Amino acid sequence: MTGLASRAERRAGWLLSAPALIAIALFFILPTVASLALSLTDFDIYALADIGNLRFVGLANYSALLSDPLFWTALGNTFWFVLLGVPLVVVVAFFAAILVNERMVAWRPAWRAVFFAPYVTTLVAAAVVWKYMLHARYGLFNHALGAIGLPPVDWLGDPRWAIPAITVFVVWKSFGYSMLIFLAALQTVPRELDEAARIDGAGWWSRLRHVTLPAVAPAAGLVAVLAVIAMFQLFAEPYVMTEGGPAQSTITVLYLMFDQGFQWWNLGIGAAVAVVLFACILAAALIPALALRIYRRRRA
Repeated sequence: MTGLASRAERRAGWLLSAPALIAIALFFILPTVASLALSLTDFDIYALADIGNLRFVGLANYSALLSDPLFWTALGNTFWFVLLGVPLVVVVAFFAAILVNERMVAWRPAWRAVFFAPYVTTLVAAAVVWKYMLHARYGLFNHALGAIGLPPVDWLGDPRWAIPAITVFVVWKSFGYSMLIFLAALQTVPRELDEAARIDGAGWWSRLRHVTLPAVAPAAGLVAVLAVIAMFQLFAEPYVMTEGGPAQSTITVLYLMFDQGFQWWNLGIGAAVAVVLFACILAAALIPALALRIYRRRRA
């Protein structure tokens, strides 16, 4: 290839990728930089009225945030959602994908639609329905517990149960999308490998461990990263089901950002919360990606 042709190819590459790069710069990089800049100011409702009231305060917002017990409560609650929700989403989605991929299962398209349906339902409407299902006196869950002789549980009114109850709802709502990712990965596994292992006497667990899991490991890493990001961004679920209660036991970092930014109009502190949340998501999302890279190197 001549130098002229090479330069023409590079120009064509930049020209074709320019719309995507401009969109990323406008809708991702620019808001991120603006949030970072806003977090270094005391931007509030007075600055909204007159920009002359805006002052540069350096790291004062971060200092105020780190000394606020509510921030640490919200951060701890968010980590609980991540620790409980991410493994549940991965496991439930994986076994749902195995079920709908199994040739012996009848009505597989119908099962796929049933499992995916919660993902496309309206979040707020579904949360309201689950709120009544989890009601301490009239809820379906406590009727089921009563049927087997167990005492009722105040799912959303007891700080010990509020996070697990909301996590179950989030997993129910979101596992269908992850199931599709696993299903696509499972359909790339050669049937011959599974049949050969079956002929060699391998049981279900051995075939799952030595044939299926290595094939779907990259998909599992992708599902884990997406689940981590989703769990860190929980807002509507606790807002609708518990309003952050009881006793602030379900308030999340994103909920705190909403409170600071749009309830109290402390937009500078709200931007600082957003920057901290971005750093947490970035760090947490890199861990599964790093684990997946180490896994690939060991298999290579």
